[in-house]
Amino acid sequence: MDNQRTILFFVLSFVLLLIWQAWQEDYVTPKPTPVTTPVVSALPEQGSTGEPLVVPQGQTTGAQDRPEMSSTPAVKPTVAPMSQVLDSDKRIHVVTDLYDIEIDTVGGDLRKVDLLTYPVSASTPDIPFRLMEDKGFRLFIAQSGLLSGSAAPDHHAIYQAEQLEYVLADGADELKIPLRWESEDGITVIKTYTFKRDRFLIEVDHQVINNSGKPWRGHQYRQLQRTAAADSESSFFIHTYTGGVIFSEEESYEKIHFSDMEDENLSRDINNGWAAIIQHYFIGAWIPNRDETNHYYSKALDDGRYTLGLVSPEVEVEPGTTSTFSSGLYVGSKTQERLEAVAPGLVLTVDYGILTLIAEPLFWLLKFFHDLIGNWGWAIIGVTLVIKLVFYKLSEKSYRSMANMRKVTPKITAIRERYIDDRQRMSQAMMELYKKEKINPMGGCLPMLVQIPVFIALYWVLLESVELRQADFIFWLNDLSTKDPYYVLPLLMGLTMYIQQQLNPKPPDPMQAKIMAALPFIFTLFFAFFPSGLVLYWVVNAILSILQQWYITRRIDMGLDDDDDDKKDKKGKGKKGKKKAKPKPPPKALEASSD
Repeated sequence: MDNQRTILFFVLSFVLLLIWQAWQEDYVTPKPTPVTTPVVSALPEQGSTGEPLVVPQGQTTGAQDRPEMSSTPAVKPTVAPMSQVLDSDKRIHVVTDLYDIEIDTVGGDLRKVDLLTYPVSASTPDIPFRLMEDKGFRLFIAQSGLLSGSAAPDHHAIYQAEQLEYVLADGADELKIPLRWESEDGITVIKTYTFKRDRFLIEVDHQVINNSGKPWRGHQYRQLQRTAAADSESSFFIHTYTGGVIFSEEESYEKIHFSDMEDENLSRDINNGWAAIIQHYFIGAWIPNRDETNHYYSKALDDGRYTLGLVSPEVEVEPGTTSTFSSGLYVGSKTQERLEAVAPGLVLTVDYGILTLIAEPLFWLLKFFHDLIGNWGWAIIGVTLVIKLVFYKLSEKSYRSMANMRKVTPKITAIRERYIDDRQRMSQAMMELYKKEKINPMGGCLPMLVQIPVFIALYWVLLESVELRQADFIFWLNDLSTKDPYYVLPLLMGLTMYIQQQLNPKPPDPMQAKIMAALPFIFTLFFAFFPSGLVLYWVVNAILSILQQWYITRRIDMGLDDDDDDKKDKKGKGKKGKKKAKPKPPPKALEASSD
């Protein structure tokens, strides 16, 4: 009966885990920052010359949403609607093999990003998924600029563009978008976006040309701005992390929640790191140059926006010379092969949680079957078969224990009824029965507990892997990342759970029996909203379990299968415990001859 309790405990724990995740997303929201809170400087208070860094008179500051040049508290602007927060001028339209992008001449910001190879849904293949936009309550943009004690364009400066339409030509491997800014004292900055074919990594350069009569000193900053709106691809039952992350060689992968930005401004120097804002399947990340130490910062703005960025070391440009600040901007899907090629640790944004050590081999196995078969649905079935084979012996012990328990269920029920008022006598009688029948009541529990981490790890693999987004299987299942539109798989899952219950010993406790009987119906409703890829795994695993359990139960009922301990006992008796046979009497013919 402990088997039933273990199953029930696991089921309820899993349900509570998902409900807790949904509650976190829906109700643990950041609180607005008080107006009186000062903004912490993202840079040192003094420059290399020892003089305070001051914003030049007349230069656009935009103090609230960029790293500060001094420790003076910034003046907070009045909260404005999301559609009016950002200034806008001319739009530069860029189309490549992967992107449909809009760049604003104000700051040269990346304001709109449509991913052409990722439709919004399988039913609308011509409508691309929009990862970045600058309007509405799902604001998400990428910004960059320069900070200096002299003339320098930040993300509020207005650039000049050579043209407003760019298309990656057939046969071309890259496309450059130059933007130009000039000051009155001879400083020219050319900001260039470089797009390359079949790459989500965009190169962003700021070339500083100093035609003034004095040295120019400054920093490059890069930041991502986003509101805390929930990921549009999440649902009530499926919630994944949306927020900031940073990477450092010392601390590795760290999540910077929007609530963390509310509580405290990030301020840290990191070498060989990166900063990103992620959501389910997709990511925007600033990747600095290798071996470059940057100052990482974050801010929570009054109007619901959050910024996460980094500031480069100071560079000095002598009169008549040129210097270039360079960075990478990854805007696209969390495809593991692409992420591994961009920067160390970036693949960790495919977040499998605390079971990463188990989940990574499972994804490798899943991809192996996909490369072999060419279909993610059949790949899931292949992984399920391998997992079932690995745990075959453990499952066999569990099912053999259940079958033996089922045989003695009438005796257990009789003991419960006999000692219903004496718990101690009941426990003693139960232990004597288990010992007599050679049954281990925990035999069906421990193998199941060992498999739970593997199941949860596979759950996160199927949930986090963008490769399964809109993956086609067979017939009506054209997107394994969304629910079954006709609920066939959830109904099959409920049916398999019901069949499994018929093979298990029935709980003697009436209340427990009612709860177990209701579980197939509860799980059918629950899994009706789960991604069909997850339900497919559960159905296939359940069918294989039914076949294995039926086979073992049938052999035990027919007396054809013995437990391992019984086999050992029989072998021992054959060698040591076997009685010596009495000598046969001699034949009568021999007795006569001897006389």
